[in-house]
Amino acid sequence: HVQLVESGGGLVQAGGSLTLSCAASGSIFSFLTMGWYRQAPGKERELVAIVTQGGTPTYVESVEGRVTISRDIAKNTVYLQMNSLKPEDTAIYYCNVGPRPLKYWGQGTQVTVSS
Repeated sequence: HVQLVESGGGLVQAGGSLTLSCAASGSIFSFLTMGWYRQAPGKERELVAIVTQGGTPTYVESVEGRVTISRDIAKNTVYLQMNSLKPEDTAIYYCNVGPRPLKYWGQGTQVTVSS
């Protein structure tokens, strides 16, 4: 049974930090590249960052230098540490397989950055 549960979102002021977590059930995820995605109001969901099974990260330009993606294979958990947050980072954040996600999505976690 595949399940992705995101947590750690919240309301933060611009310049603040948050760390998101994604608990994946299903051992298959430990063998796959995982990613964090986000969907801002009125916009399509976009990929933010991916991390390979070996821990190599890749980031989109808009978050490069402000975000760190990591994973704990033993815990089947993926993290997204976000610093220097901007109002344009406001979105629902999801984790999934990257860069081509599964059709299944978790409920996501809301990140709201106030100016």
